[in-house]
Amino acid sequence: MDSLKFKDFLHPRPSPKGIDVLCKLQHFAIITYAVDPSRFDGLYPERFKLDTLIINSEEKALISVVPFIDIDFTSAVFPFPKFKMGQTNYRIYIVDKETNERCVWFLGTTLDSWTLVVPRFCWNLPWHSGEVKFDCEFDESQQIYRKYKMTTEATWASASVELFQTQDTPIELPGFPDPETGLVYLTHPLAGFYHRRDGKLGTYRVWHKQLEVSHAKLISANFGLLSRLGLVTLEEQQVVHSVLIEPINEFTIYLPPKVLK
Repeated sequence: MDSLKFKDFLHPRPSPKGIDVLCKLQHFAIITYAVDPSRFDGLYPERFKLDTLIINSEEKALISVVPFIDIDFTSAVFPFPKFKMGQTNYRIYIVDKETNERCVWFLGTTLDSWTLVVPRFCWNLPWHSGEVKFDCEFDESQQIYRKYKMTTEATWASASVELFQTQDTPIELPGFPDPETGLVYLTHPLAGFYHRRDGKLGTYRVWHKQLEVSHAKLISANFGLLSRLGLVTLEEQQVVHSVLIEPINEFTIYLPPKVLK
């Protein structure tokens, strides 16, 4: 894999308009697994290919579970009420062969909010209801998590994960030529694609600054969706490729999502 530099991917925020959304993501984590690429066969259209890498002389594809709490979720344009809700995204790293852009394929999302009705029923997004709870202790003086627990009760994707941090632990991202390449790959895909609930291909885009993530360690994980689909077994879920974490960041989401032919 060639080296990637943030300077080649960072750009000013496109001006929001219409129903675009601004939100802060609290307790944001990216928990990533490296698995045999064949496990993702049939999950995405021919338009895309897996963005694989070599780890210990074996080709691997990456899949991430991304839990966080949406806080101050509101219109990016107009005065509007602010919402707070737990969320977990499941994403595979792919390349759009039409544009050669690195992006992600969303298996789906669990959301703990009545506002689920908008993405699920108005836009047919693969979003599902779940009761998401966080139990976190962040040490402001040391800028590390002493405790990080997330649980989700959901029919589609039950989940539990426990993380922790120690001070001054360097970021290690196996398979990448250098840490910056891995961080661009894992933290900066701005386009997402997915199968809508009606089977059509959908997409939406986000924008954010360079994320200021740090390394975290996994204590335990149980992601029901990954086990059920045969993507990452429960035993394999205890051995991560990497865990990145940031106490809070800010995203702009450009809506509505688009339907592609």
